[in-house]
Amino acid sequence: MELRQLIPLFDISASRWATLARLVRWLTLLWLFIGLVILFSASYPVGEAEFGDGWYYFKRQIIAIIIGLVGFNWAVYSPLRRILGMAQWFVFLFMALIFITLIPGIGTVNLGAARTVAVGSFQLQPSELIKPFLVLQSARVFGQWHKLKWQSRLIWLGIFALVLGGILIQPNLSTTALCGMALWLIALAAGLPYSYLTMTALSGVGLAIASISRNDYQKRRVLSFLNPWKDALNDGYQLVQSLLAIGSGGSWGTGYGLSQQKLFYLPIQHTDFIFAVFAEEFGFVGCVLFLLLLVVYGAIALLVAFKATNPVHRLVAIGAMIFLVGQSFLNIGVAAGALPTTGLPLPLVSYGGNSIIASLLIAGLLIRVARESSEGQVVSLPQRRGVNERSRF
Repeated sequence: MELRQLIPLFDISASRWATLARLVRWLTLLWLFIGLVILFSASYPVGEAEFGDGWYYFKRQIIAIIIGLVGFNWAVYSPLRRILGMAQWFVFLFMALIFITLIPGIGTVNLGAARTVAVGSFQLQPSELIKPFLVLQSARVFGQWHKLKWQSRLIWLGIFALVLGGILIQPNLSTTALCGMALWLIALAAGLPYSYLTMTALSGVGLAIASISRNDYQKRRVLSFLNPWKDALNDGYQLVQSLLAIGSGGSWGTGYGLSQQKLFYLPIQHTDFIFAVFAEEFGFVGCVLFLLLLVVYGAIALLVAFKATNPVHRLVAIGAMIFLVGQSFLNIGVAAGALPTTGLPLPLVSYGGNSIIASLLIAGLLIRVARESSEGQVVSLPQRRGVNERSRF
């Protein structure tokens, strides 16, 4: 890999890629740029109040993006066969780190949940970083399901269950649900028997209900989502402020940087509820354009999947679409009050180094699938004997 390839805007080799690969690349960079614009506005008041530096979160996000672009380009320029061969080891690594976060004194506890491990000044969140490798390994397993022995099937189903269980007991129900749905949808796309899928879905719903019943804060989130105005100053406060921000945007928005709700009315406005700030400043028109970007991105990802001849590659593209576009719609649904409040970030927009790195790596995998699907294979054709004999004279 050449040094200039680490800077996507100056990577001239991309002009030789297939059309779908170039489209995904430019849409990813556009999405990332929009995210930086939104983040600067949403995080400036918080950074100024907490650290005396309005640029604090923006600068840290830039560092994470630089790291993420290294992973992005590694995925774009590495053969999928090689990446798939490494995926299982990363699954094991991050699964171990997920359980390490549960060890008192090692895992960092924030808001009652132990989800990160401190590595110097960086908070490593393995439940975020494992996402691209879950896509790769689940595509590898489910894409070759009928070729695997039943022992291998059970082993990998058990490993996936351990990963989900470790995330759930952190506790992190939203990420568990997202990863579980992604695995289930990849298995569905792979054509696994409906009886397996039905049993798995019922088990997942049962675990979710058990987790909500056990954790009082999760129960309050679900109940407050149904009618946030009933307790607008306590459990429903976050959602009420988000709805006020979205409603205040009107048709054209209040203008960039002019959101009022981000001035310490709307909690965590630079992470989980950043879309509410965007909706207030850019209005209904801006929201429609952003949703259109997500729809186009998802449609192109599906085209990449349909064009892939290798079933494993096809499932990688589908998994990438779920974690990028699907998670985005879930985040927006939460901010708009259509779904219960969760802790899912908006990919390529919300503040968070782990989320940015994982999202860029997933986008790189999608581009790699598009590139390999368009590569032609040189086939040697046998020459006719008569032609060979004439060529001798």
